[in-house]
Amino acid sequence: MQFRDRRQAGQELAERLRVLQEKGALPHPVVLALPRGGVPVAREVARMLQAPLDVLVVRKIGAPFQEELGVGAIAGDEPPLFDDRTLAGLGLSEASLADVVERERKELLRREEHYRQGRPAPQLSGRTVIVVDDGLATGATARAALRAVRRREPERVVLAVPVGSQQAADLMRAEADDVVCLYRPRAFMAVGEWYEDFAQLTDDDVLEALRDVTADHGHG
Repeated sequence: MQFRDRRQAGQELAERLRVLQEKGALPHPVVLALPRGGVPVAREVARMLQAPLDVLVVRKIGAPFQEELGVGAIAGDEPPLFDDRTLAGLGLSEASLADVVERERKELLRREEHYRQGRPAPQLSGRTVIVVDDGLATGATARAALRAVRRREPERVVLAVPVGSQQAADLMRAEADDVVCLYRPRAFMAVGEWYEDFAQLTDDDVLEALRDVTADHGHG
């Protein structure tokens, strides 16, 4: 099973979520996309549910000697969330990553300001927050995102992804009230292998998607 692209994945995910919405399981929804990859998926969800769309910027904290290797993540102004087992395995301490965290936090704030264009962050209290990404591999960034959302006292928190590893989806059940994951392949290496077109997105792509949904139904 492969999705054509993130838009098609978003449409399939939106159909599943609409069924939940019709059953009354998603009252007062607001959709938060994890940029950049989660944005085109979330755009389809927000359209289908007629919900406001915003971004929740999460940054992976990479090992100093290999940035691609994630050892934790940060979201918003939350403290970083580390994977203790990975840190121990690499002989790293949280203190040794202070510079990396500082750098990622600066980039996180830059992106948030750039994507929001002066708009305030959405009010989440009393709402159903649907956190959307294009897939779930280790779950490190999703966990940081869900915890950041939880602090803002929503009514419900739902994690929605088109595809994810079984292990990560199971882990996220401790963080979200509901996990909607369309496909959980047994052999899961990387999110990109489940998409025919998994092109890198730009900041402009993110801004365009946010503008589209805002234009569709006003400012939620």
